[in-house]
Amino acid sequence: MATFGDHPPLPEELEELLADETVSTVFLKAECPPRVKAGHISKLTLKELDADVWDKPALAGLADELSMIIEQHDARSDCFVEMDREGCKILQIGDLRITCAWPPFSDAWEITVVRPVAHLKISDYDLQDELIRRLSDHHRGVFVVGKPGSGKTTFAQAIAGYLDEDIGAMVKTMEAPRDLQVPQRVTQYAPLEGDLEKTAEVIFLVRPDFVIFDEVRRARDFEIFGDVRLAGVGLLGVTHANSALEAIQRLVGKVELGLISQVLDTVIHIEKGKVHEVLELKMVVRAPTGMESDLSRPVIEIKRFPSGELTHEMFAFGSEIAVVPVSGKAGEGGSPAWRMAGEELKREATRLTGISILHVKFLTDASADIFVDDSAIGAMVGPGGAAIRSLEKDVGGIKLNVKSVTELPRALRKKVERDSWGGGDSDEWRSRSGRQWEHSGGKRKGHGKGGKRGGRGRR
Repeated sequence: MATFGDHPPLPEELEELLADETVSTVFLKAECPPRVKAGHISKLTLKELDADVWDKPALAGLADELSMIIEQHDARSDCFVEMDREGCKILQIGDLRITCAWPPFSDAWEITVVRPVAHLKISDYDLQDELIRRLSDHHRGVFVVGKPGSGKTTFAQAIAGYLDEDIGAMVKTMEAPRDLQVPQRVTQYAPLEGDLEKTAEVIFLVRPDFVIFDEVRRARDFEIFGDVRLAGVGLLGVTHANSALEAIQRLVGKVELGLISQVLDTVIHIEKGKVHEVLELKMVVRAPTGMESDLSRPVIEIKRFPSGELTHEMFAFGSEIAVVPVSGKAGEGGSPAWRMAGEELKREATRLTGISILHVKFLTDASADIFVDDSAIGAMVGPGGAAIRSLEKDVGGIKLNVKSVTELPRALRKKVERDSWGGGDSDEWRSRSGRQWEHSGGKRKGHGKGGKRGGRGRR
């Protein structure tokens, strides 16, 4: 790929718009004043230019001239048509990526010219030695994340150059479209026959040490990322996310929980061209924080790098994957793990009994209060406490205390009412709650109307 400023001569009016080296993007649209995005990567601004307004014939003519430039310089490997579809054409002309759009795809003729405003080396970033050593071990799964325009692609390019030139690794890229500015000997692959999965098949055959997967966006992209990484190839994915944690959460459901830390072990969050946060992932087998040791399970620890501070835990809880902050305040409902456990217990108890469980509050790892409507307490407890004992057995031996929802703090009770009945008023809620268990169809033996109401506290 061409270096900054290296492209064949362009039409004079377009060259003038790119004369300012801080300009990263030029926006031309029919019947609108030209605009440019310029400035340092940490402070890009969009400016409207005091220049002639382009009309449809002028933009169509410019698109034809740009296509002609590619034909005239077909000997250059950095001049080609990236995509040509009805209503849209993407051209690569040296260091410039040019997108032409017209009706019916867009509402009017439009040409957007994008070029890199910076080509940095890894030494230009103020990175800790521990992170550089981690990136030098190219047999890893890495995400570089950030908002559009944050500088994540520029950082990925710096890593590619570092691995190619300083470490001596064989580096390839998977891109759609191809716009990374990487060393000439780094081959850039586009979707083969329009399918990145087919590109991944070729990647295995050419045996790279490290692959940069630019623009990991769709669900299938995350699945391809996982497949390539599990094949033993070092992989860096560039993806849009507001935070490092959000990027990790996007893997949930696309990769099995037990494999997530093998697929992804490092997440680097870029903000305004600088490394804002680095997280590392590691799988251990233990009880999640705040739970007893007999509840051990695979837990993905998410830690800040290099301090090792544990920030979140990821684990299976029932049928869901929970991502729980470890440092969260207990507040109403206990620790984050207890609150997650309470939600799962509420769903499971409602399913097993057919009675609407309105709220659950864990008191310890092995005991909890469950709150139901006054009219459902008798059925919940059952004759002589038989029903609640049966439920305790079904939910793993957790000690359950049945209480009236009226015992909740007023603010929490109102929230429970809104969540349970879609915001209806209290009278309607109480009326519905009273009928709920009566018409549950007797899903649990012993949950008839004959249950005693006296066992409110326990039995």
